[in-house]
Amino acid sequence: MDDTSTNDDVTPTSSPPDWWKSIEGKSLEHDDVEDENILMQCYKANVEGWNVSPHGWKIGLSHKFQFSPTFWTLPPLSQISSCLGLSVRYLKYYMKLYGKKKRPCMDFFNQTKLRPIYGVPLGGIGCGTINRGWKGDLCRWQLKPGSYTYDIPAADQFIVSIRRRDVTVWQQVLNPGAPSNGELKTWNWNFDGTQAYYTGLYPRAWTVYHIASQNITLTCRQISPVFPHNYKDTSLPVGVFVWNVENEGDEDVQVTICMCMENGNGCTTDRKRISGLTNKLFHMEECSGVEMRNSSQYPGMPYTINTAVANKDGVTSSQLLSFNPASNGAELWKPLLDDGCFPKPQDTAGVTSSKKGERVASAITASSIIAANSKLEHSIDFALSWDMPKIHFGDKGKTYARRYTRFYGDDGCQGPNIAAYALHNYAKWEKEIEKWQQPILDNSQLPAWYKSAIFNELYYVSDGGTVWVEDSDDHVNTDSSYAQVPAETNHIAEKIRKLDICKEYGRFAYLEGHEYKMYNTYDVHFYASTALAQLWPNLELSLQSDFAIGILQSETESRQYLMDGKYAPAKTANVVPHDLGCPDDEPWLNINTYFVHDTAEWKDLNPKFVLQIFRDYHITKNRPFLQAIYPVCKIVMEESLKYDKDNDGMIENSGGADQTFDGWAVTGVSAYCGGLWLAALRSMKEAANILQYNEDVEYYSNILSSASASYQDNLWNGKYYNYDSSTNLQHRTSVMADQCAGQWFLSTSNIADVLPQEQILSALSTVYDFNVKKYDEGKHGAVNGMTSSGEVDVSSVQSDEVWTGVTYSLSATMIHQGMLKEGFHTASGIYRSSWQRYGMAYQTPEAFRKNQTYRSLGYMRPLSIWGMQYAIEHLNAPPQ
Repeated sequence: MDDTSTNDDVTPTSSPPDWWKSIEGKSLEHDDVEDENILMQCYKANVEGWNVSPHGWKIGLSHKFQFSPTFWTLPPLSQISSCLGLSVRYLKYYMKLYGKKKRPCMDFFNQTKLRPIYGVPLGGIGCGTINRGWKGDLCRWQLKPGSYTYDIPAADQFIVSIRRRDVTVWQQVLNPGAPSNGELKTWNWNFDGTQAYYTGLYPRAWTVYHIASQNITLTCRQISPVFPHNYKDTSLPVGVFVWNVENEGDEDVQVTICMCMENGNGCTTDRKRISGLTNKLFHMEECSGVEMRNSSQYPGMPYTINTAVANKDGVTSSQLLSFNPASNGAELWKPLLDDGCFPKPQDTAGVTSSKKGERVASAITASSIIAANSKLEHSIDFALSWDMPKIHFGDKGKTYARRYTRFYGDDGCQGPNIAAYALHNYAKWEKEIEKWQQPILDNSQLPAWYKSAIFNELYYVSDGGTVWVEDSDDHVNTDSSYAQVPAETNHIAEKIRKLDICKEYGRFAYLEGHEYKMYNTYDVHFYASTALAQLWPNLELSLQSDFAIGILQSETESRQYLMDGKYAPAKTANVVPHDLGCPDDEPWLNINTYFVHDTAEWKDLNPKFVLQIFRDYHITKNRPFLQAIYPVCKIVMEESLKYDKDNDGMIENSGGADQTFDGWAVTGVSAYCGGLWLAALRSMKEAANILQYNEDVEYYSNILSSASASYQDNLWNGKYYNYDSSTNLQHRTSVMADQCAGQWFLSTSNIADVLPQEQILSALSTVYDFNVKKYDEGKHGAVNGMTSSGEVDVSSVQSDEVWTGVTYSLSATMIHQGMLKEGFHTASGIYRSSWQRYGMAYQTPEAFRKNQTYRSLGYMRPLSIWGMQYAIEHLNAPPQ
């Protein structure tokens, strides 16, 4: 075992990166700064713990949030008329699916209630996740692909037992709460929350427990194998808990840490039908533990949960093969209290199995002696792994192997090996994490809230219902019941497949949101993609390859779309699909799950594809990728040109909500879609130039010139770009927070010659003055729409919302333009409201309002905060 894992000193940044110079001496924090430590005011102990990061989201375990936001239910009276038809059709659609024992991918009758309890999730990317809340509960589980359970198994805890002169003097569950149903009542619950605090800095977390009566301080460090540009260890379903113990007393003590786990995720609706739960001891050179097999909860997807303790000199361990988590818990508590460990199992086979409806749990311990007035020289290390190697989705049409099976096989018996590997390698993971994070954390100019937000918002990459699977040999879909690539464009699809990006790096998908269950929703990924493109670019290229082929596909079966009630094909050929499917159906095969609008008519999806493809090339410099995808870019651009009704090169919106703001109608030339279109034309020109397609360069240059003139003539009012060119004067002149979205992507691709610089700055300044400062004094980010008179635009159900991810991307756009202080102030409203004021940590919603209502907890779009970091790192890059 490599004991560098104690992590005594975080190595400072040896030589500051070049981007430090670009913000040196600049003011990034707004004058009106809220108390950064408001969540820590309840922490009363005067100890910091063992090498806890000074950065991150910090909260005392006895903190109670003062605000209780509720999910959005009904629109105001002025907006009800626009929702009536949709509501009636949705109800009919809901009942139709209910009859098939399914639910819509957006279930508005079962929205998730806010619970301010979550912490840094355990596990790598695409392997399932287990969320360990800041109070210590395992409280959000995503083992079945794209499906969340929120039950909290009471038995899933850490317990500490302290002995002096062979007598237990103190024993308690390290949790400030207690079960409310009488389970495990012999256990000593209700740890004093004023003596403990939590720090979350994804993918790590620290919890410090001060036991004043015993002069003992425990620090638990949680580590998951997530770090950039790694496509092996980052896929592993495992987390490590490293315990450091400090003894400030004058007497040697024996400290025992006990890790308890129930077999399964505690789902109350599944317990009665589950049987055959099997617990089995394992002993390896690296570690010892318990493998808990569950073969009946998810038919066809058996899995194991594995707990392990590292074998180290000076550490003794014991195992309790099984106990009943529904009992009073004495069978665990008493031997631990009497002896500080469990007796050796009488059953030499080391296996136990449950009957139908019977619950079973297990426990492991690790003990060590800590000398008086000293720190334990070595850490006590536990691992929690799970192994569900093969998965299928709701329709059970195809079985996939998770990414990690490439390295461990798919026999379903690899949990102990994964745990052992984690215990042996977590110190190396931490070095990689620190090498990645320290340049940001060490910079004294960057605000404290930003250092927390930039890493903690990244939780969604692993905990977004994420799947990362191997690309099988039968990836070409031949089932006529699903969308197909027509023969005339199949040669383009074959060239994309021959890139072998999916073959080498697997296929990646994450949900639009925990409640909006559509994979890789493209108009939202447009914002979130900046995180993947920077940190795991090959996953980004894999995702884009899937979409490129999905664009070519066609599914002519007609379906009703609920906004207008009209019927249209499920997937129209040669346009960007809204998503790549739902986990309750058959993603990657049955694409375009979204049912509200026919997105073949949306005006933003096609330009967004072009913008992402060129941005991804700009970051990766992968020329074969650009070469193979370029024909698809040409196809979608030609499709979009049909929305240029007057041949001036500029596309027009239809009068409906035909873009990502799918509840906000827009007519004619619009700031949002028109700006995206200009940026896409410019990106096509640049791509054609790189690939030396000279005729295309001239073609797109001519359209761009004409379209730019139209954009200026229709929208520029001397201060900002009007919302659209409709005849409704009040609606037309609204200030849209996201009016410069196209410019954001151009800046990311280092292009600055489409819109006049002075107009961009003026538009962004207007957004800052109106949408940010006039909306709750800048404490909630940027509201989507403001009227020209400075009132919130209430013309639609979305114009009066703050979209968290849009605010982050707006902030990135401001930074690109040198508006650093404004950009950071704008973004700070999202973090301070959702994470500090409302308790929405690790579940940042899509939207909220200052009236304390929210929509769609746990959402993809806030990953756009990584656009801010990209902007910072490229402030001084010379434009193309």
